[in-house]
Parts: sequence; structure tokens; C-alpha cells
Amino acid sequence: MTSLVGRGIFCAALLLAVSGSDALAGPDTPPSQAATASTPIAAAMSPNDFDGSDSERINQAIAAAAAAGTPVVIPKLNRTKDAVRDFWLLDSAILVQSGTTLVLENCHIKLSDRCRDNFIRSGNCGLGITDIAPMTDIHLMGVGSVLLEGADHPRATGDAAKTLGERTYGKDAGVAGESQTGDWRNIGILLAFVERFSIENLRIKDSHCWAISLERCAFGKIRDIDFASSGAKLIDGVSQSILNQDGLDLRQGCHDIAIENITGYTGDDLVAFTCIMHPDRPAGSMESTMASARNNRGDGLDDIRHVTLRNVRGYCAGGHHIVRFLNASGLKIHDIILDGLIDTSGSGKRCRAALKIGDSNPKWGGVTPLGDTYRIFVSNLMSRAEHSILIAGSLSESAISNVIKYDAPGDPITYESGPENVRRVGIVNVRSMEGPAE
Repeated sequence: MTSLVGRGIFCAALLLAVSGSDALAGPDTPPSQAATASTPIAAAMSPNDFDGSDSERINQAIAAAAAAGTPVVIPKLNRTKDAVRDFWLLDSAILVQSGTTLVLENCHIKLSDRCRDNFIRSGNCGLGITDIAPMTDIHLMGVGSVLLEGADHPRATGDAAKTLGERTYGKDAGVAGESQTGDWRNIGILLAFVERFSIENLRIKDSHCWAISLERCAFGKIRDIDFASSGAKLIDGVSQSILNQDGLDLRQGCHDIAIENITGYTGDDLVAFTCIMHPDRPAGSMESTMASARNNRGDGLDDIRHVTLRNVRGYCAGGHHIVRFLNASGLKIHDIILDGLIDTSGSGKRCRAALKIGDSNPKWGGVTPLGDTYRIFVSNLMSRAEHSILIAGSLSESAISNVIKYDAPGDPITYESGPENVRRVGIVNVRSMEGPAE
């Protein structure tokens, strides 16, 4: 097992990595930073110090770390009573708590064929939990090469609108007593009502639905996330469809979040900001792809706002969208910056849009009123998608600049919902390589 001295050295290095120059507090350091910089960090907890299944051991380490105020480190080597493995197999979700710093160190975490649950979930939400208490200070950090991988034979895939065995794979299809649709348990990493959080340096492969979903989370950062899901998986020699494999989703109420360095490919939208009403789906329901309620609390609380998304380099292997902004039913998206999007699909399947804003389909609420999607600033986008920017809803008080469409016919900006649904949008240096600059 890792020695306490070794863990102490690791945690000291971790503090420097997380805090940077703040860890070397000087005379002008604000009091809160000085306290952090001068406080020694005790040895980290390891699941190797506990007994039970891999899920149980990790959750015991998290509970012990919460009581002691220390980080949890999941190392590469899983030392059980019977053997040493280089992977961790989850039968149920890792449940993080307020104050959890979970460090994934060069490890491979995989869902077992028994698991119908998330990789990681904030412990305040789950089946039957209708009143979700807020959590704070949750940090998920990959160190080195970290892989989170779906099951070999997933029990369920897809979102709550998909029936298992019809369009999307699920070993639970036709099994009595088991839900026959997808739900929030198919999400890889799920945080709800969490403030002051971070998710960094992870690779997620063959997710069962959305790889990461945040509900009503704020004041956080997400960076250096790589996705590898194609919308299908070879299972027992047969290619099986797995739907709704988004990469990163922000849902109702997410705000003040910085996202950067998103790479790879997904079966569905690589990054999506979506707030869609469904008031008959309460929190904790297995009939929803959200663990919290899909309602509108009013006063702008459930708007998606104040988010920066920078340096997206990837594509949708399913041919959908690389980035999607979608709001409906009075919920708004505003004060968003998208800076830097490179379509890396090469000569593969062309995406429908590099960026899609809104949707005219009544299924998604139809075209939003002018003023519901506003102050969206898009810059530095290169794409060979069918539409570089597809405005299918409304857009106002916004700016679009430095867009290049190549290897595809048509204009860089498509006004699917009509120019009457666009108001005061500045457009500069938008060019199709098959035609003149606009």
C-alpha cells in the first residue's frame, strides 16, 4: 500500500498544482488564501485501505476523508485481498460530498455489467430524493492518464425518451421489474446543486448517455476533458446503437462556469447547454434524464448564464452538432462566450452544425421569443459542417466574428427560423471558402 509519507508528499505536490503561486503566500496574500497556503495537508485517503467491493471501498474512503478533511486518491493499482488489478470496477456510483477532493491518479475506472448507475454523482441527489440540499467545494481531478469507461454489456443506455432494445442497447430490455427507458443513472458524472467545483483532466469512453451533466451548478471550472464515444459499441461481435452520447451538458440554472480544452468525439452533441421544461418530472424520478426537477423556479434562477467555453477541438461522430445552445418555455440562455471551435471530423461523417442555437421543432419548445437567447458572443470557429452556425431559434444582442466554413457548400450562417428572429447581431469576418466573404 502507499505509505503515509508518500501520500503526504503527493498531497503537497497536489496543493502546488491546484493553488499555483497562491500556495506560496506572501505578505499581500488575502486572508483566505493565506490560510489555504499555510495549512498543511494530511495524508490522503486511499480505497486500498478499506474492504468491500470497489464502489464500497471508494465511498468509504470518501466518507473518511470528509471527516478528516483530506483528499481521496484513487491510484492506478487496485490492491484487493485476492489480487492486484490495474483497474477499478464499479457496481454503483461513487458518491462525492461537500469538501470532497477526489484525485484520480493514472487510473482506469470501469462500470461493471451489474451497474446501472453513474460513475460519479453528488451524494445529495438520487432515486427518490425530491429535496436536494446544496453542496459546495467538490473537485474531481485527474493526474496523468485517467480513463472512465462504460460497461462491456450496459444494462441501459440513452435518455428518458428512449426505450431499451428498440433504438438503444440495454441488457435490461424486457426484464421484469426494471425500468424500460433510460434515465439520469445513465449519465457518467452527474452533479446537482453544487457550487465551487472543478472537473479536470479526464478521458471518458463509451458513456451510456451524457458523459458529464451539471444541474443548477455554479462557480466552477471544467477543463482538459477528452471524449471517445461513437454512438455505437461492439457487443458480443454485434454493433449495437447507444443513443444520447453527449459529451458535456449544462442544464437548468448553471451559471458562472469556465470551460476550456474540450476534445474528442461523441455520438451526440459534444457540448450542449440545454434548459427545457418538463414540470411533471419531479426530482428523483426514474422517468427523467435530470436528477433534479425539470421546472422553472422563476426570477432567472434556472437560466443558463455567465459561461465561457473556450478551445473546443472535436466533432460529433453521430453527425449532430459540435456545440448546441437550446432553451425553451421561458428559460433563457444569456451572457455566453464561445471562443475557439475547430471541427476535427476530417473526411468522416459531416456534422449537421458546428454551433446550433435554438430549435424550431415544437418538440423542443419551438422558436424562443426574441430576448430569450441573448448576449451570445461567438468567435474563432472553423468547420466543415453542413452549417457552421445554424440559428434555428431566436438570437438578439449578440456578436459573431471570425468564422470560416470550408469543404461544404452554402453560407456560413443559416437562418433556419428566419431573419425576423434575429435582432441586433453584429457579424464580422464570416467567410465561406467556397464563396466571397460576407
